[in-house]
Amino acid sequence: MAHALEPQAKTLAEAGDGRLYGPVGELDPRMRIVMVCVFAIATVALHSIPALIGAFAVSLGLLVASRLPKRRTLKRMVMMDGFIIFMLVLMPFSMPGDAMFTVFGFPASWQGLWKAIEIALTANAVILALMVLVGTMEPVSLGHALHRLRCPEVLVHLLMFTIRYIEVLREEYLRLRGAMKIRGFRPGTNWHTYRSFGYLVGMMLVRAIERSERILGAMKCRGFSGRLFLLQEYSLHRRDYVFAATLSALCVALLYLDHL
Repeated sequence: MAHALEPQAKTLAEAGDGRLYGPVGELDPRMRIVMVCVFAIATVALHSIPALIGAFAVSLGLLVASRLPKRRTLKRMVMMDGFIIFMLVLMPFSMPGDAMFTVFGFPASWQGLWKAIEIALTANAVILALMVLVGTMEPVSLGHALHRLRCPEVLVHLLMFTIRYIEVLREEYLRLRGAMKIRGFRPGTNWHTYRSFGYLVGMMLVRAIERSERILGAMKCRGFSGRLFLLQEYSLHRRDYVFAATLSALCVALLYLDHL
């Protein structure tokens, strides 16, 4: 029986059921969103390497408290680093300062190296905190929490509809790609391929517009008046205030450390 339930528990964990993420998952979603914004602002304001290392240590502490699979989470964070790795490698060559070494006549400066380390620590600390505090929420819970935080309803509706229909668009894309393969299409580096993918994107946009018009008509038939009524209620508890006070104190301590 226990073995039969393990795959289901794993699926729920990957889907973002907050109850499976330890103390962090028990926090109010609104508080998690607000505090991750506070932490991100404080981290971006840091400039010294010791303070940034401290901010990254705080993010690691949140990861441990969340009981997320550490190896998988850190692997996803490293995948994010792939987008900035080229900027970090080129940073020492693009900033003037004391030269470390020279490559083909281009000097690499110590100042550029420390700047690259600063950017890497800032990005990883913020992204890891986002993955732990916000990435573990169910998408619908995130939309409800944003609505309770008085975010613009249009943006909340856009998020909710995107969550609902992103898989539908993916299936539409797979059907079109399958139709192209059946007709002998093989992608390559030529104008025919570029033109074919352009037609593919255009057809997806046309079908998405047609589908949105049908959905809107169906919603109006059911009394939709431009507002979605979200029934999920939230309430703050003692643990939410303790978490907010603790993380706020850590942010203040990091800012103080940065100015030493």
